[in-house]
Amino acid sequence: MRPKLDISRFRILLAGVALPLLLSGCNMVVLNPAGDVARQQGNLVIMSTLLMLIIIVPVMVLTGLFAWRYRAANKEARYEPEWDHSTQLELVIWSAPLLIIICLGALTWVGTHLLDPYRAIAQTAPGKPVSADEKPLEIQVVALDWKWLFIYPEQGVATVNELALPVDRPVKFRISSSSVMNSFYVPALAGQIYAMPGMETKMHAVLNHTGTYDGFSANYSGAGFSHMRFKVRGLDQAGFDGWVNTVRGSGKGLDRAGYLALEKPSEKDPVRLFAKVDPMLFDAVINMCVDPGKMCMHDMAAIDAKGGMGKGSAMSVARLSYDKFAARGTETPSQREWTQRYVAATCAPPLKPTRAGDPALVDRAPLLGAGMKRPGVFTASDIAFNQSVAVQRPAS
Repeated sequence: MRPKLDISRFRILLAGVALPLLLSGCNMVVLNPAGDVARQQGNLVIMSTLLMLIIIVPVMVLTGLFAWRYRAANKEARYEPEWDHSTQLELVIWSAPLLIIICLGALTWVGTHLLDPYRAIAQTAPGKPVSADEKPLEIQVVALDWKWLFIYPEQGVATVNELALPVDRPVKFRISSSSVMNSFYVPALAGQIYAMPGMETKMHAVLNHTGTYDGFSANYSGAGFSHMRFKVRGLDQAGFDGWVNTVRGSGKGLDRAGYLALEKPSEKDPVRLFAKVDPMLFDAVINMCVDPGKMCMHDMAAIDAKGGMGKGSAMSVARLSYDKFAARGTETPSQREWTQRYVAATCAPPLKPTRAGDPALVDRAPLLGAGMKRPGVFTASDIAFNQSVAVQRPAS
């Protein structure tokens, strides 16, 4: 008689052999990134996991041990039906998790402040501090439907769905969106940062290795969300300079009219290069006034700060529309007849392009957690700095 094949054991054996092969194809970029900031974030994940395993592993082992030792067939196990309390056991049960929570809280608190995306990085790699006179590369990021626009103000160029970074140089990202909230995420570089219309978020990071990495949107933003991806090219300084020269040789420019055409929804957009870009474009995007017929938010804020412009401005303000289909140059001629907008003269200062290197956020001193200022407490140096950068509005 032929022996029967044990199918259940065969499946277990097959799974044990196939699982390591399947896992070998996993991309462990989050725990093995190419940037120092992402590396520190990955270390936080590993340390937090190990701290939690201090409790989880003994609990799992003891669960199996107790189930085996006190099984019904084991007649030699102690049987104490009247037992209900043990002070020593209570101390172990409560003190061990409490200590783990304290350690996790301290680790999270220090890591959250040290890896604050608004905080300028103190090192480009372990043992390589950033010098005080080293200027970060500024890149302006705009989330469009459904593509990414990257503006290099220092180089005067822009790209769509391609981000090039020089390795070992600090990078400052200024991030915004054209229509809906999105999320900028390059796992090999740093954590995700939200992009919101009419607002600016920041992220400081560095890339330490050459190569090509993936970037994508990590927040659902509509029909083309799944294709909202881009490539990140890590280049040495010579390679980055060559890439900039290639972009400058593309011959195409990006002005406000070009941006209004670019921001119209589209999917699976190819890489586009722009040899020059309007230096005021990103600030106009943040102030929601790329369209010449719109009042900028900084103008509106200046009007509000002055208490308004009187009854004469009621129609101008009432007719301002920030609906995308009525104020982005997409309305039909018939619609334009009844959606005309009027902006009266204001005393607001002209919009000026901003640059990297905000001294309020550049603090390269090691973060120890001790002696940090409480929220809402301002020192004399804080007040002096705020006064030095305050916008001086001319009297009307």
